[in-house]
Parts: sequence; C-alpha cells; structure tokens
Amino acid sequence: MQLFVKPSAMQSSVVSNHCQPMKIVALGDSLVYGFGDPEKGGWVEQLRRWWMLPTSPGHTLYSLGVRGDRTQQVAQRLEVEFRHRGELRNQVPDLIILSVGVNDSARLGHLNGRNYTEFDVFECQIASLLDQAQQLCPVLFVGMVPVDETKMPFLDCFYYNHGDQYRYKEATKLACVKRGIPYLDIFQKWIECSENWRAKRLSNDGLHPNTLGYQTLLEEVIHWDAMAPYNFCSSLVS
Repeated sequence: MQLFVKPSAMQSSVVSNHCQPMKIVALGDSLVYGFGDPEKGGWVEQLRRWWMLPTSPGHTLYSLGVRGDRTQQVAQRLEVEFRHRGELRNQVPDLIILSVGVNDSARLGHLNGRNYTEFDVFECQIASLLDQAQQLCPVLFVGMVPVDETKMPFLDCFYYNHGDQYRYKEATKLACVKRGIPYLDIFQKWIECSENWRAKRLSNDGLHPNTLGYQTLLEEVIHWDAMAPYNFCSSLVS
C-alpha cells in the first residue's frame, strides 16, 4: 500500500518528536468501527495494520468504535478506554483520534422529526467531550461523511440529511478550532464531489462507506497535514 509521500522540510522539523512508537486510540461511532467494509475493516483497521509493518513508525492503534454511538456515549467511555490502553513503558496513550456526531444529527421517525440529540444539547456535549479529551493528551478529529439522502430512512427510523449533517459538523469544527484541535472536514471534501462519485463510495444503506469509501477516507486521513508527524520518521525517509 504505497500511500505515503516524502514529508516537506517543515514536516520533517516536527517528525523527530514522534519517531518513537506511540500509543494511539481512535474513538467514535461506526466510521471508526469500519462498518460497511467487510474486505478491509475500515480506515482505522487499515491504518492499524500499516503501522504494524517493519518499515512503519510502529505505532500501536486501538480501534474503539461502537456502532450507533452518539457524542454522549463516546464521552461516557472516553477516560475508561483511555486509561486501559497503556503499556508498561507508556502507561497511557499519546494521542486520541475522535470521530462522532452523525448519529446525533439524525431525525427520528420522519423527515421533520426531532434530532436524536437536540442541537443546543449537542453543542454542549461536543464541547465537553473535546475538553475532556484534551485534558488527557493531544487530540485529532475526523469528520463525518455525507449520506445518500435517497436511501433514508435508515432502519426505518433514522432520517439523516445533508442540512443537519452540515449544521452539526460545523458546530464540531468550530468547537475544535476554538481549542486548537485539528479537524478533518470529510463532509465538505465529499460534498464537493459529484453524486455519482459519492454513490460509488457508500454502502447500500446510504449511511456507511463501502470498501472504496473507506479506502478514500484512509488516504485523506494519511495525507492530512495534522497526521504527518505521526506517519513519518527520519529513519524512514531517504
């Protein structure tokens, strides 16, 4: 899997801080879990396997995605998951990757139903989650993918739509910016592509990426500037 490129001089200047293998946890919903990708297990699983190769930085990545989780559920298990993912020489992880929010945005029962998590409640919960995470270690946030609205409702109950997705992801992005947390705006990247492009990357349920979708997501995460210090080590660069 030849996905990595030689870092720039600026990237190289920060790489030295991360040459030692790190402990990283990825927490969130089905996007972290990798649901919809029976071939490769999603983007987090693929990244975990890449970091196990002899030529990689050798980071340990724990994939802690739970299908259906909303922000509140991730916050409830955040510190317990974090405290139990250390190792003898490094008692707690060095980095948290978060990805959650799409389930909060869903409309319940019908197109105009209430949001699963009311927007003002979500704003408070996402702020609290980010504050909680930042108290533990550095944090990165990977945003949601846009759904296929024509496939809704999901499970005959959940109506996801681009309008609500945009609103919730913007609130998340703003909360991240205020705290200096890097945010990867996957929704914006994908929504700028054609409907046909997106359709090829979503499962039949219209909600989860398929194998190609997760491969695309993996490449976007890998080439994200915020991930560069964790992907490169001076010993790996010719």
